Amino acid sequence: NPGVSSGCQGGCLTCSDYNGCLSCKPRLFIFLERNGMRQMGVCLPSCPSGFYGTRSPDRNTCTKCRPECDSCFNKNLCMRCRAGYYLHLGKCQESCPESLVCSDTQRECVPKCPADCDACLINDTCTRCRPGLYLLLGKCHHVCPDEFEPNDKLMECSLQVHCAVGEWGEWSPCSRSGKTCGFKWGEETRTREVVQFPTAYGKPCPPIWEKKECVLKRRRCPGKYYNNYTGDHQ
Repeated sequence: NPGVSSGCQGGCLTCSDYNGCLSCKPRLFIFLERNGMRQMGVCLPSCPSGFYGTRSPDRNTCTKCRPECDSCFNKNLCMRCRAGYYLHLGKCQESCPESLVCSDTQRECVPKCPADCDACLINDTCTRCRPGLYLLLGKCHHVCPDEFEPNDKLMECSLQVHCAVGEWGEWSPCSRSGKTCGFKWGEETRTREVVQFPTAYGKPCPPIWEKKECVLKRRRCPGKYYNNYTGDHQ
């Protein structure tokens, strides 16, 4: 065949200078691109938007979706419609059935939602509220119910989490300025861990550190002379 070559680029099995790819390597789809007055064949791992792939033992081809369809799975199942059409059960229609409304942004037939709801499922379960309202369990709220708090980033009511602390640890030895000698009065301290940090509106944490006064044993510090009661140098 004049002009047909097997030394081709880009996934082609056979090609010609005038028409590009004529056949593709296994698993690739042949797609015909219009280039001026002629069609050039290219081999692709999947078909571009607006086309669907059909496989056969001889060749895998890209076929154009229906005119009202922007992208499709096959000739009967559309996934996104052109502007002015609305997707319902895999088909693009110019209007929607009575129980549904036309959504220009989604190009789909969608359920009629409650007044405070921007998007919902067929059973009136809201999935997105109107601006300024918070979503909780499929319903929209001006103010979140008890035990929930507003999440302004997600515009949802989130469960409130209160602070939780563990048990107090042991009291530290009685000391003053790091010493356990040379003074009459000292301090004991103890701490506890925060087990669960609170959310923005949850109950805050109680103190996790406390101290109490204590009496030091009356003894001198080794190598220095202190008054047993005041800690003054002798």
